[in-house]
Amino acid sequence: MKQTITEKIFSEHVGEAVFAGQIIESAIDMVIGNDITTPISIKQFELSGAKKLANPDGFAIVMDHYIPTKDILSANQAKISREFAYKHDLKNYFDEKDMGIEHALMPEKGLVVPGDVIIGADSHTCTHGALGAFATGMGSTDLAFAMITGKNWFKVPPTIKVIFRGKPAPHIYGKDLILEVIRLIGVDGARYKALEFCGDALEYLDMDSRFSLCNMAIEAGGKSGIVAVDEITKEFLADKSLRAEPKFHYSDEGANYEQILQIDVSKLDPVIAYPFLPSNGKSVREAVRDDIAVDQVFIGSCTNGRLSDLRIAAQILKGRKVARKTRLIITPATQKIALAAQKEGLWDIFVEAGAVVSNPTCGACLGGYMGILGVGERCVSTTNRNFVGRMGDRTSEVYLANSAVAAASAVAGKIADPRDL
Repeated sequence: MKQTITEKIFSEHVGEAVFAGQIIESAIDMVIGNDITTPISIKQFELSGAKKLANPDGFAIVMDHYIPTKDILSANQAKISREFAYKHDLKNYFDEKDMGIEHALMPEKGLVVPGDVIIGADSHTCTHGALGAFATGMGSTDLAFAMITGKNWFKVPPTIKVIFRGKPAPHIYGKDLILEVIRLIGVDGARYKALEFCGDALEYLDMDSRFSLCNMAIEAGGKSGIVAVDEITKEFLADKSLRAEPKFHYSDEGANYEQILQIDVSKLDPVIAYPFLPSNGKSVREAVRDDIAVDQVFIGSCTNGRLSDLRIAAQILKGRKVARKTRLIITPATQKIALAAQKEGLWDIFVEAGAVVSNPTCGACLGGYMGILGVGERCVSTTNRNFVGRMGDRTSEVYLANSAVAAASAVAGKIADPRDL
């Protein structure tokens, strides 16, 4: 029988052909935890009586949510992961000396390899599917099981094929494509399904845009998001010292798909998701007509904190100032990205415009710290969720957008179309 890319990846790991709907036990190539989720996994690991990790080189802890720690509670929580990492001499342990948001740092370090099966105790682990891997989020107890056994069980997900056609207009990025998908199918339209992204429009999307695309598969309920390896992928991987030999898989012609969705991206305007769901997508033109003043703009996160995002923001901010009543926070996703931005002079542009540039952290995105919203405040954010209270007070509002829209809105003091500047 013909297979999808997801079915092929699982078949290789199981040792026999498997198809959507089957319950399987699969070897795991990489297990990822962070400072919030790993302490729970560590507790379960120790309660099990396990003395060592099943695959130490296939386990990573990335300290990214409350790092540097914001208070005593987060400091004590981080201490649990640190002590475990040192006790087990963990090779893939990343803290303040080499920090970054996990879903940007892992590919940067060559720890995500095409053909992998990856799980992480973070819902946006699906980001790594942009490199032709099966990647999904799981709970901390599932993570502990994989730490102990090197395996986990799955129901092989059915696949929705999303075909992007056409050439994107200026200021249309992966963020806009995935917001359009979510607008069309809803926040549960891909529940426990793999979203397979393909089509000629992908040749116009760099890896940063593809990471954004796969990152938000979960916001449609997706088990995973995946893009097959092509020349753009290979170019990204070329300078990486990969953890293992990559394995390229491609869906067969005639493979079984639960649904096929086609989108002409040439007709898209930048998309903004209104509160309080990522599915509340509207055209930036409509948002401009709504004349929505904003108190804060945030550019960063595992969705849009990569170097191309900072370059896009800098192009718009150069020679301009952030509006008087608006705050702008910019958070590079990794230290390497931050350093590259400094060398390119982007930090000077940001600071001169009136922005605050922070260290890599997930803090603002989850309403943890470094950009909390107050009563009734509005924020245009390049993050991935805009639920009630997501970034602060329950009465605050978050509008999801790409980096260009975010930067333009910071200058205008209200939601703005970057094409108008």
